[in-house]
Formats: sequence, structure tokens, C-alpha cells
Amino acid sequence: MINILFVCHGNICRSPMAEFVMKEHLRQAGLDDAVYVESAAMHRDEIGSDTHYGTKEMLDRYHIPYEPRAARLATKADYDRFDYLIGMDRYNLRDMRQLYRDDPAGKLSLLMDWVGESRDVADPWYTSDFQATYDDVDAGCLALLEHLKRTLGR
Repeated sequence: MINILFVCHGNICRSPMAEFVMKEHLRQAGLDDAVYVESAAMHRDEIGSDTHYGTKEMLDRYHIPYEPRAARLATKADYDRFDYLIGMDRYNLRDMRQLYRDDPAGKLSLLMDWVGESRDVADPWYTSDFQATYDDVDAGCLALLEHLKRTLGR
């Protein structure tokens, strides 16, 4: 089983969007039995909060299933539990490097790295542009899916 953790600032917009988008892509590819996906926050601002309504609206628009959830904080133990820890922006990556002691196993990346673009996924908390966020998340998840297919030989 391959384990993926998507990480953003508060775990209510970008990382749960990536979690649910990735789960749906995995289901459609028949890989949901081989890959486990979760999401977490780097900061405590929204711990316990459900997914942001703007994220839910985008998931609904694209017919991506989701369930009620509570934002959770990333922990040191996550580094051992997950094979890929994927941040949404350079600030997430900086915080992850601090928490995970500079990433000794090389598990950290930015979502857009998978697309070949070393840039942030815009935070809709500030931009209110959930469509742009969705477009980035979907592209990143599709690129990651292709990597996983190769890794799993499927």
C-alpha cells in the first residue's frame, strides 16, 4: 500500500480538495485498493473544521464524492506513516521541512512539482478563485497518478 498525505495551511481548502480529487482519480483508475490518501494542516487555525464550502462547491461541480471531515494537524508520526507528503505551497514545504527534520528520506514535494512546474497552488482562502485552485489540484493529482501507475506497474 502506498500512502499519500496532502498538506496545506489549515486543511480546509487545498489539501482536502487534493485528497478527494486524488481518491476519485484512483477509484477511476482501479488503484484505490493500492493507494491510501489523507490530508492535514501545518497550522492550528482550522483544526476540527469541515471542508470549506468553496471546495465543496468545486467538488460538487466535478462530481467528486467527499464526506464530512475534521481538519487535523500534521504530526511527526506522519513522516513514518506516509510515502509521499505533498505540500500546496512553499510555506507548507518550509514548515514540513522543519517538522520532518529536513526530509531525510526524500518524501516531501510540492503538488505542482509533479506537473513539472515548481510553483505554489494558489490559496483560495485569499484569492476566492476556487476554480484556479481546482485546475492546479487536478493537474497535480493526474500527474501523480501517472507516477503511481508506473510505480505499481499498472
